[in-house]
Amino acid sequence: MRVLARDIVAAAGKSPVAEIEVAGWVHRIRDMGGVNFVILRDRSGIVQLVLNEKPDLTLESVVRVKGIPAVNDKAPGGAEIRVSSLEVLSRAAADLPFQVNSDVAKTGLESILDNRTLSLRNPKIRSIFKVQATIIEAFSAYLRNQNFTEIKTSKLVNSATEGGAGLFEVEYFDRKVCLAQSPQAYKQTMVAAGLERVFEVAPAYRAEKHDTPRHLNEYVSLDIEMGFIESEMDLIELEKGLLSYVFQQVNEKNSEDLVAWNAVVPDAAAVAASPVVPYEEALKIANDEAARTVAHNGDKNKPARLFDINPEAERLICEWSAREKGSDLVFVNEFPRRYRPFYAYPKGATGTMSFDALFRGLEITTGGRRQDNYEALVEVLPKFGLKAENMGGYLAIFKYGCPPHGGFAIGCERLTQKILGLANVKEASLFPRDRKRVEP
Repeated sequence: MRVLARDIVAAAGKSPVAEIEVAGWVHRIRDMGGVNFVILRDRSGIVQLVLNEKPDLTLESVVRVKGIPAVNDKAPGGAEIRVSSLEVLSRAAADLPFQVNSDVAKTGLESILDNRTLSLRNPKIRSIFKVQATIIEAFSAYLRNQNFTEIKTSKLVNSATEGGAGLFEVEYFDRKVCLAQSPQAYKQTMVAAGLERVFEVAPAYRAEKHDTPRHLNEYVSLDIEMGFIESEMDLIELEKGLLSYVFQQVNEKNSEDLVAWNAVVPDAAAVAASPVVPYEEALKIANDEAARTVAHNGDKNKPARLFDINPEAERLICEWSAREKGSDLVFVNEFPRRYRPFYAYPKGATGTMSFDALFRGLEITTGGRRQDNYEALVEVLPKFGLKAENMGGYLAIFKYGCPPHGGFAIGCERLTQKILGLANVKEASLFPRDRKRVEP
């Protein structure tokens, strides 16, 4: 029976010690003159192999090994295997385009992505997706425990779900359809249908011509919709509990992965302390922070005034929250109507019951309460340049009774990026898609 690298110490500690079998990739080869060491890598980690003869191997070849495990404090993981037999299952070509056992910090992102099959073998790079798997698992588990139902919705849609974002057109028999920007209309449908609380983990598509470290054209969206709410505050409280659980699970299950990236996650107290700041107040905080930074640096020139919550403002607001509130997480609510879609529920004369969650300087969530009144939706459409006759499918959700509801979506790659401190969100996507990249 095959033994994983992480279990070699336990195997070596058994009495009597029996021969074991391991299998994996050749990570490193060292000839010490008379004694040869091979570092073997599998999904659980690495283990040192000891051979008396120099092996005929290439890096990244796949091998199966039998031998006697032995405790060795100097060996990686605290144990090694004294090899009795070695079988090459698949020999790797010697001209590796990417050094899997190298320091990824010395390798450019384009090279990493161009050689994705190999780069994903690097333990540090692979750890990104172990953390991401925990995020998705914890997200789903928490919501199931809150009586949410998981749904899977179509990614081929007839028209835009939201205004303001581009659409990818797809040939669909004798007509064109679009890749879904969001499952929002379907989530609202399921709330109106009686499920009340739903969530989905699925790809979303945005045909926006961005080329920044924070944007992808295809990303994993962690979506939630909940019925019978009073305001966006119900959603913010839900997200606080959700993120607290996600961080806790990552801390418990991915401690080694966090160490690899010198990363930490907020504790429950920090999440609970995360402030909720109305838009206009948040904008003032951002401008005050900008002025404070300039003064601190001894610059006599005034900083350029910020007129909306842009990426620079997000960074400044999070810096303020970390210093003043002890939290890397901030919720900005009461966005003006001019910055929100037609379906955002109004609050006062010009505001909405909507919010963004900012985490370590980056927006990871947009959400809010939706308008559930059919007549109110019909009335507001012209103000956004929309016509009721073109919105029949969406309006039908509300024509025959729909509870007050709202929802939000978390960008999975952005959350992963910010947990680990990655420089580019593409690092948190297995096979990122942007304006230039559609391979591998």
